[in-house]
Amino acid sequence: MSKQDSAARAAAISFRQLRLFAAIGDLKSVRRASEECSLSQPAVTQALAKLEEQIGSVLVDRRASGSYLNELGDLFHARIRRFFEQAEQAIMEAGAADTKVAARAIMNRFTRSQIRTVVGAIEHGSFDRASESVGISSASLQRAARDLESNLGVSLFYRTAAGVLVSPLGSQFGRRMKLALQEIEWGIEELEAAQGGSTRQMVIGAMPFGGSVLLASVLDDFLRLHPHADIRIMNESAAEMAKSLRAGDVDFVIGLLPELESGEVIREPLARTPYSVVARRGHPLTRLGKVSIEDLRAYDWVTGTDGSSRRACFERIFADGPAPQTSIATCALPVIRHLLKRSDRLTLMTSYELEHEDSLRAVLYGPITPVPSLGITMRASWLPTRMHQDFINLIRAHVSAPRPHLRDVG
Repeated sequence: MSKQDSAARAAAISFRQLRLFAAIGDLKSVRRASEECSLSQPAVTQALAKLEEQIGSVLVDRRASGSYLNELGDLFHARIRRFFEQAEQAIMEAGAADTKVAARAIMNRFTRSQIRTVVGAIEHGSFDRASESVGISSASLQRAARDLESNLGVSLFYRTAAGVLVSPLGSQFGRRMKLALQEIEWGIEELEAAQGGSTRQMVIGAMPFGGSVLLASVLDDFLRLHPHADIRIMNESAAEMAKSLRAGDVDFVIGLLPELESGEVIREPLARTPYSVVARRGHPLTRLGKVSIEDLRAYDWVTGTDGSSRRACFERIFADGPAPQTSIATCALPVIRHLLKRSDRLTLMTSYELEHEDSLRAVLYGPITPVPSLGITMRASWLPTRMHQDFINLIRAHVSAPRPHLRDVG
């Protein structure tokens, strides 16, 4: 099952169906769920049957003593509870409710079309482009947007000469709701995997240099565990990668950990990997017993892009005086390797990155502090699927294996 298939199936399930299923799981009874949701018992039974048909799995065992979630039902119920919890948290963060009870009441009034307006407008940049993408008129989307704002009691959009735009608060709310909706997709995909079906697309962010090297080292082992996995690898700058991770466009990121703390992500350090000044084999500085800061200033450098830890490290080295010439800033390893091999340029590489380079050498300057860590960056509220967890476990095992120049974090 592709990501598009799971997204389409998730989008076909109404919030009403999910509320009823969550109530059945919580109360262990179709009758009590019908009372909780103020619906007739036949209506709840019919909604459950339609949900099971849509996702292709029986979720509830009906017995004389009540209706109980089976193993698949427990799996899906955990994701649906997370969906509602995250949606209610988004409502509270938007200032529309002060308590979970009030947020739940607002969430009960939401429809998919209302949420689709803010998520679509954020992803596509405007109501017109969003309407083209989902096949609904711009007028219909704007009407749903007004209903959404009415339910929330908070303004999420504003009108300009260029059309209706999403406010900063609307962008934050839409991003939170997009992450919540992913729980439904992951729930469906976990059901497929549990029944021996194909697995979902996994999107992994690989930070330049070490992230790509580490990722490549475990891919074959992972595909032996999950031969039907569909893996997409994204390579972006540190700033863009962080943005993609927070937006849910990337499942997790492998590579050098960001230096700045953020409440939205968690960082799992796996190994400390110090920076070295690196040059081509045979570079004049490689023949010196000790390299000074003045020696480093005499050469042109290839630096990391703005916002990268490599760029921050370079700026710290030369903070007390003039910086050397830096004609090129890039995080593209093939470009850097080519530039250094054909010139006397210098750059910074971690010990993990350098051990995979045959034609480059570290010069005797250092130590360089602070020492960065290689690891995994994830959203703080993320619950990995089994496939995600298997991949992460392989990364942990690979890094913890004894290797030269790489010291485990204690």
